[in-house]
Amino acid sequence: MNAMPLVIAALAVFALAYRFYFSFIAAKILMINETRITPSNRLYDGQNYQPTNKWILFGHHFAAIAGAGPLVGPVLAVQFGYFPGFLWMVVGAVMAGSVHDIVILTASTRHDGKSLAEIARTEISKLSGGISSLAILIILIIAMAGLGLVVVNSLSESSWGTFTIAATIPIALIMGVWMFKIRKGKTTEATIFGVALLSLAVIYGRYIPGSSFASWFTFDHKSLTILLASYGFLASVLPVWLLLAPRDYLSSIMKIAVIALLAVGVIVIAPDLKMPAFTSFIHGGGPIIPGTLFPYLFITIACGAISGFHSLVSSGTTPKMLMSEKDIKPIAVGAMLVEGMVSILALIAAASLLPLDYFIINVAPEKLQAVLPALHAMGFHDSNIQELSKEVGEKIVGRTGGAVSLAVGMAQIFSSIGGLKSLMSYWYHFAIMFEALFILTTIDAGTRIGRFVLQETLGKFYKPFARTNWLPGNLIASGFIVFAWGYFIYSGSVSTIWPMFGTANQLLATIALVVGTTYIINRGRAKYAWITIIPLVFVGITTLTAAFENITNIYWPQMFVDKTQVQGIINFILTLIIIFCVFTIIFNAIPKWIAVIKGKLPIIKET
Repeated sequence: MNAMPLVIAALAVFALAYRFYFSFIAAKILMINETRITPSNRLYDGQNYQPTNKWILFGHHFAAIAGAGPLVGPVLAVQFGYFPGFLWMVVGAVMAGSVHDIVILTASTRHDGKSLAEIARTEISKLSGGISSLAILIILIIAMAGLGLVVVNSLSESSWGTFTIAATIPIALIMGVWMFKIRKGKTTEATIFGVALLSLAVIYGRYIPGSSFASWFTFDHKSLTILLASYGFLASVLPVWLLLAPRDYLSSIMKIAVIALLAVGVIVIAPDLKMPAFTSFIHGGGPIIPGTLFPYLFITIACGAISGFHSLVSSGTTPKMLMSEKDIKPIAVGAMLVEGMVSILALIAAASLLPLDYFIINVAPEKLQAVLPALHAMGFHDSNIQELSKEVGEKIVGRTGGAVSLAVGMAQIFSSIGGLKSLMSYWYHFAIMFEALFILTTIDAGTRIGRFVLQETLGKFYKPFARTNWLPGNLIASGFIVFAWGYFIYSGSVSTIWPMFGTANQLLATIALVVGTTYIINRGRAKYAWITIIPLVFVGITTLTAAFENITNIYWPQMFVDKTQVQGIINFILTLIIIFCVFTIIFNAIPKWIAVIKGKLPIIKET
């Protein structure tokens, strides 16, 4: 099948949903009011609360929510065929992800930019707030460690990628001073300056390998981990306008430009999807995702449809920088729908590979031999793997995880554009570097968000910690969060806890949807609560099903094998803790919903 109908259908659905469905939600349910003073104006401190231009904030928000998920998840889900993932991303991005993001961003804005845990504490109960804090900190540290490992693996011994990404830091610092201090509000000037320098870094970065400067930007895993942790610490403690916001804005420009180029490539080339709409792996037994289509598709594809991590950004950095409530819809919904489109294009890039090549890249060689008969039975006989390896200049067989197959698919589309065939190797290495950049912006924002959550929690025991601009609290909380995720990467133990992240992330989305539903009902709009209850029920059921299947089929058996015993025990305990958190919050919230609907508790009036 040709990819163009999928692209056109997705764009049409997203455009109509943005124009009509989310205008209805913004006006009738959330009652967005641009005259209401936002926390960034009312609580301005020049550190964390900073009124920020809509497009700069959009750039930060998109960069923060769009990590590995929209790139890798859809690629891995191609194992089931292209159609299940496509359908889930189109429907999920509209009915689940965008609703989740806009409701939580609005709720946080109305709660002085507080975290999801603090909103739960106010809207549901103190118990729910404390439980939410525990779940958020566990999931954040796992996420930061896992995503950090992807960045370290991508940049290890890669002087080109390290140079280009390192260059974004001084460029962002100059842009921050330019836009917020020297030439306040002159966003266009700073954008032109930043984009020009970033383009030069990308173009000339390819000449770093083999030059006398190569050793300056070539690091092993442990050195890169220390550098990454140092950057995360700085992004967390420095004023948000100085490094985090301008760097995320700059990174988003590059991200969206590359994705737009990929979209142009898809339109011009109109590639055929060589992977069938469905494969027999929907019934389970796949070499990449062993489980069945339900429930594993819905935890493999997270960010492209709905992701709990988004609720942390929507109740972390973004509400503290929101200049006006009228910016909520374009930032929350706009960023989510763009991310959904990114995911769809990633899926198309992977599905355009020959199916056998797709599996040869994404399955370890020793495992591939066992699954080859099944692949041949599906009609997957043709392979172009030797030529692809030669064109990209690297061995790509058995490069599991999805990143390499996505880079090959992107490079194949880019190089198919007239006159660019000879640049296949360039496009491949550019795509790998691009993926690292995509993920890094989630790490810096996630560290700062983790610092906010930890400070709010510690503030219950020692009041000064609750002030986000209190420097000692800032340094201590940032140091703890960075040390926690940095330790797991440095020691190599992140592989122990990373497998349960997909489930934990979607369980966090379930918690956020419970909080969002409570927010809507508490304001006397129970008749509209279906907008969050529908995705809550679906995401909750699928994710809890996946969690219980992981416990019974993976973690429990691992506990009785010496080699995997520690991993099994840790994943078993952490998964049970997060399941406990979800049920506790649900059972706290439902009685409150009923009490408010029956008039036993007062409706909250917002001014």
